[in-house]
Amino acid sequence: MDLQSRKLSLIQAFLNIQNEEVIDRIEAVLGKSNSVKSIHSMTKKELNKRIDLSMEDSKNGKLTHSKELLDEINEWL
Repeated sequence: MDLQSRKLSLIQAFLNIQNEEVIDRIEAVLGKSNSVKSIHSMTKKELNKRIDLSMEDSKNGKLTHSKELLDEINEWL
């Protein structure tokens, strides 16, 4: 199946979705691809500011431990 046919098939399947949660997940996936692009367009000054904020959060105990994060992710599935 060529790319154009695959796109049309995907559009048809999307139009048949009746579950709002599925739509939310699709939007989240599409949003993630957009957020990756914004990371690449960050200036050095913006990156340094994010690093400084992260370091400050770390000093103030504003952390999420990996086990907590994994538990939260598993709840999504």
